[in-house]
Amino acid sequence: MASSSGMSGEVPDEINVGLMGLGVVGTGVAAYILGKASSLAAATGRNVNLKKVLVRDITRARDIDLPSGLLTTNAEDILADAEIHIVVEVIGGTDPVENHLKQALAAGKHIVTANKEVMAKSGPELLALARKNGANILFEASVGGGIPIVGCLMNELAANDIRSIRSIINGTTNYILTRMANERTSFDQALSEAQGLGYAEADPINDIEGIDAAYKLTILASLAYRQPFQSADVYCEGISRLEPQDFRYAQELGYAIKSLAIANLDDGAVQLRVYPALVPSEHMLAKVDGVYNAVEVDGSLCGQVLFHGMGAGSEPTTSAVVGDLIEVVRKMGSQSRSSGSQEWAGPGNGAALTVRPIGDLQARYYIRLDVADNPGVLAQIAQVLGDGEISIAAVLQRDTDAEAGSAEIVITTHPAKGASMQDALQIMAGLSQVRRVSNVIRIEE
Repeated sequence: MASSSGMSGEVPDEINVGLMGLGVVGTGVAAYILGKASSLAAATGRNVNLKKVLVRDITRARDIDLPSGLLTTNAEDILADAEIHIVVEVIGGTDPVENHLKQALAAGKHIVTANKEVMAKSGPELLALARKNGANILFEASVGGGIPIVGCLMNELAANDIRSIRSIINGTTNYILTRMANERTSFDQALSEAQGLGYAEADPINDIEGIDAAYKLTILASLAYRQPFQSADVYCEGISRLEPQDFRYAQELGYAIKSLAIANLDDGAVQLRVYPALVPSEHMLAKVDGVYNAVEVDGSLCGQVLFHGMGAGSEPTTSAVVGDLIEVVRKMGSQSRSSGSQEWAGPGNGAALTVRPIGDLQARYYIRLDVADNPGVLAQIAQVLGDGEISIAAVLQRDTDAEAGSAEIVITTHPAKGASMQDALQIMAGLSQVRRVSNVIRIEE
């Protein structure tokens, strides 16, 4: 048997896999390899065996029956085993996973990973290491679960200059927003439901604050624009400020509220942002509900194409991981490179793209205010907006509290520069007649 799992040289008929992680996704992958051996052999032309599985606790009860001796708590049982050709990593996080992946690649082992954080933070370095050692690192499952967006950006859409990506790529937040829209539940109630169903973690901050989506958008933008970006380049807003009345007003205005991850290229600069936004109710993204994900790509040749499907969970993510596993096995011994072994090269014109700050974004805005129910209040607010060269598109006033002497008004604006809007909001919040700037949401047409 060959001692190296590199791309060139003799390839054994028996391909051994080391699996790192046996959670929901890891269990699905292990079950497929063990239970679908004939399907894997038919798809790859070789026998694919699960040789070792890295776990934290061997004694823990599991939802899968595994052959004796398969489990280990020592990563070296996988990384130092020359007979393991492919490492499948579904642990998540960066520590100690990043070092595990680097060690595996240095040994010429192929990698299949579902880890969006490690690819967002260290993707270029890992891809360069894979190329240096004649190995592959594939990561389709890192974005969008079972949606084949990573491979399409690297292959089928590679001839396009990508103008923009607009996406819903976090199933937890989309479930919460769907519940708030359809049932008018509070954010806290919808989050609790998501946690009870296993969609949200006990600590949901990465989901609800947009961090998870920022990792995924970093990967998509790096592939689309062929240069490495960092998650710190992504402007992030979470969804925790949203209230049921925001969904009621949005519907009245003809919009749905979705947490969007957006990348767009304009005049040599890329803007990367994750935030809740009002989306026209007739747009396809407005109709993506529950834990589903969707990615809309606008390319110079393909026009607008939409990828839609389950964005999380055992089965769709297992689909992506096993698909990458099959591709790696097929490519072993071939001189052709699979998608994952390419480095994120520079843009076609050779010029590095800059990242445009959020303050430069021209957008329409939805503003919800709690104000004193007195004459002249709206005129004061309009004056502040006018001084910032922000024009009003529409005004709604539906809720008043006579006892408290307050009213709730909603203003939508025409396109305005983000920096100008922030200045106006700061002034507005200081007006004696404005009790609270309750929410500010961008409108994506």
